[in-house]
Amino acid sequence: MKNSDFHKFFVDELKDLYWAENALLKDLPEMEAASTSKELAEGFAKHAKETKEHIARLEKVFESLGEKAEGVKCEAMAGILKEGRSIIEDTTKDSMTRDAGLVLAAQKVEHYEIATYGTLKVFASHMGHTEAERLLAETLDNEKATNATLTGLAERFINKKAVAE
Repeated sequence: MKNSDFHKFFVDELKDLYWAENALLKDLPEMEAASTSKELAEGFAKHAKETKEHIARLEKVFESLGEKAEGVKCEAMAGILKEGRSIIEDTTKDSMTRDAGLVLAAQKVEHYEIATYGTLKVFASHMGHTEAERLLAETLDNEKATNATLTGLAERFINKKAVAE
């Protein structure tokens, strides 16, 4: 199995995801600092802690497969993060419009991660990598919860206040 094209593809995608999580971890403090609302800033701080856990879980996935944990640049995440930085540049500091934009940027990240973790979890299942499947499922659940939190903040007050600006 380890020498199959599918297994190699799976490991390559894990490397992509590992890079993506590490890149996100570097950008989250900037997103936190750019937030207008305390609740959104706290959400980014919390997600930075969770992202460290995601990275540690991915390292365990690599270990369970007998592979070295290493990242390969994820062009998709690089683009999403670049877009997030441009939202900060293109919106007014201390505005709810900026917060709405940050939620948008963060949800793009979450949706990418949800799609990737979900698919890789299924790949692991089909190959019988039960430990990898369990670890990927744990992070997938966390990513879904983060996305729901972002939606809740946007719907509860951020979007309404942004419209009123």
